[in-house]
Amino acid sequence: MDTIKGCLEHIVYRNEENGYTVGKLLLAGEAEVLTVVGSMMGVQIGETLVCTGNWQVDKKFGKQFKVHTFDVQIPSTTRGIEKYLASGIVSGIGQVFAKRIVDYFEEQTLEILDKQPKRLLEIEGIGKKKLERIQQSWSRQQDVRSVMIFLQNYGVSPAFAQRIFKKFGEKSIELVRANPYRLSTDIEGIGFLKADNIAQQMNFDIEHPMRIESGLVYTLHQMARNGHSCYPQKLLLKEAAYLLSCGTELIQKAIDRLAATEVIVSKVLYLSSIPKTYIWLKINYQYEKVIAEEIQRLKLYEDVVDAGQWERDIETSAQKKGITLAQQQELAVQMSLKEKVHIITGGPGTGKSTITKVVLDICSQYSKSVVLAAPTGRAAKRMTEITHKEASTIHALLVYDFISGYFRKNRNEPLTCEVLIIDEASMIDAFLMAALLQAIPDNCKLILVGDTDQLPSVGAGDVLKDLIRSQQVPVTGLTEIFRQAVNSQIIINAHKINQGIFPTIQVEKDSDFFFINEGQHTRLVQHVIGLIDKRLTKAYKFHKFKDIQLLCPMNKGPIGCIEFNKIIQQKLNPNKLNEETGVGHRKFVLGDKVIQTRNNYDKGIYNGDIGYIKKVDTIDKLLWVDYDNKLVEYEFADLIELDLAYAVSIHKYQGSESPCIIMPIHESYHRLLFRNLVYTGITRGKKLVILLGTKTALNQAIQNNEAQQRHTGLISMFQSGKDLPEIKIVPMLGAENYEQWLQQNFEQNER
Repeated sequence: MDTIKGCLEHIVYRNEENGYTVGKLLLAGEAEVLTVVGSMMGVQIGETLVCTGNWQVDKKFGKQFKVHTFDVQIPSTTRGIEKYLASGIVSGIGQVFAKRIVDYFEEQTLEILDKQPKRLLEIEGIGKKKLERIQQSWSRQQDVRSVMIFLQNYGVSPAFAQRIFKKFGEKSIELVRANPYRLSTDIEGIGFLKADNIAQQMNFDIEHPMRIESGLVYTLHQMARNGHSCYPQKLLLKEAAYLLSCGTELIQKAIDRLAATEVIVSKVLYLSSIPKTYIWLKINYQYEKVIAEEIQRLKLYEDVVDAGQWERDIETSAQKKGITLAQQQELAVQMSLKEKVHIITGGPGTGKSTITKVVLDICSQYSKSVVLAAPTGRAAKRMTEITHKEASTIHALLVYDFISGYFRKNRNEPLTCEVLIIDEASMIDAFLMAALLQAIPDNCKLILVGDTDQLPSVGAGDVLKDLIRSQQVPVTGLTEIFRQAVNSQIIINAHKINQGIFPTIQVEKDSDFFFINEGQHTRLVQHVIGLIDKRLTKAYKFHKFKDIQLLCPMNKGPIGCIEFNKIIQQKLNPNKLNEETGVGHRKFVLGDKVIQTRNNYDKGIYNGDIGYIKKVDTIDKLLWVDYDNKLVEYEFADLIELDLAYAVSIHKYQGSESPCIIMPIHESYHRLLFRNLVYTGITRGKKLVILLGTKTALNQAIQNNEAQQRHTGLISMFQSGKDLPEIKIVPMLGAENYEQWLQQNFEQNER
């Protein structure tokens, strides 16, 4: 093994996932710059590296030094210090200020930053505000550095080390040492396998109760990510045993311990003739319990809308709006006016929007506080366009509280509305529905509108379907296509597919639905690029990014979202790629179309929101995304929350619409070729839908109606209360109406 020492002048390439780095090292006391390659997590430009390894000759890149181990020394020369500070490691110091500071303080610069940072005020251009920013960044960087050095021994990338530090702060090392398994649930992007690998390097026993319990909880979290709010114990034992490579008896003991400490809930359900034990994470159990309780609460009270004149009101409203309601639509309006809680469900073209407009018009005559909302920003925007009344997202309606970490609107501080209409209700998961219902006042009418044939919510639960199956809420199902929709092949074909019928693909040139037959991956990709870049922008005047959305059934594979995003970014976005702006396969460029991949209440943006990168600052390591004229700032360490959105999975695009949808349907998607997936994708198109692929794959998807069953417990929550006595709401003792209620109750009993 050879040893070399030098200053890191430049980072040619760095993989933030595994730390693999290609750098240029200026050898100590020499003018020679050489190439070093290897896993060097967390190294920064300007640092002095002491590397051990071997020389090798690469056919393409020539002589290189392959690093096996390395040590980092804080730079001591003025050149090294300037390089170090100019690398952007300290927020507020770029190339200009790095030179000014080092020219002034020379070799003492880093000591000044450590011990006398206020002396930076002596530098021209540095004021109190900038000094405070530099101090905070320098202090944080020193702490992060310690965490990075500790974690790099266990294969944790610098990006994840920063996320761990952001979560745990100065206690990061202490907490990870005590329980590395908490990383799998507390840190986004670190799964159980990575946490387990760290733990094994720390010599944790594979049968340690902490490992078994963590693996079990992680398995339940994974099931929740797949939409299950609970999971059959028998299947859970198998899943966890496979993950942990241990016997089911150890897992059963862990279930008993976690149930005893109320981390999880174990309960026997009678969803069929055979009783089965199901397991919930406690929080998911509480969500479903709250939904059942709150639905029953709302049904106990009368609403403020007097539906006595509904026949006259419907006729008057329909005439005013120039609408002739079909029989099913009129029934839906009637039920919405008469019932306290009502569900309207139906596919595209069945008149859900028309019904919403009429109900809104009538309810507005009886109440001044009619509120509209939807699960996503795009769905809310579309609701506003249809009704001409402002609609908000459910998250915005409930108002997130950063101090408590929950919503401000709740049972103690309910919403101020008398009628609440929610669109795209099939997208609402158990967590959001529980929070919403708790915030609805007793006398408020609730109308849920959605399409149960679409994909269910991304989060755990199947709430809208469960509410319908429970038979606890009146439902109007719309099955007739409204007359205006007959002219749209998008709508006609969506209904055909939903009924298991192959769509009409031999269409006229002026149709809004096309199928391009192409089975070869490379040519299919070329077709997509050509459509986005030239054909559709020319023929339909579509904006290539804002008006056209590529939807894929899968993320991985040669025609999955990840690969399509890379190709479209390279070919259609002319801005230069910066390797620092991203994590893993995610690399971002100015102008990129991006999607938020998780709810971030601090920033006020949510899973599925799509925006465009407006600014990138590589010195302060910040990036800004424009979400419908709302500019949101990200630190580079938080870019794991973003992904490119030139291509998006159909799941992620629920609740959104685009003028044009392009959707590949190919045999390589075989695992995810489901009828409801294709149906959901097609119904996202407003003006044009283009499918590319093979007829075989399309037919396979249409015939496959066995979409994954979701294990939920909501229906059982309603059933468990059937044998309980009827709940009676009475005035409080001493209240103004208490004596009146007492007299009425006495008279009823006498009769």
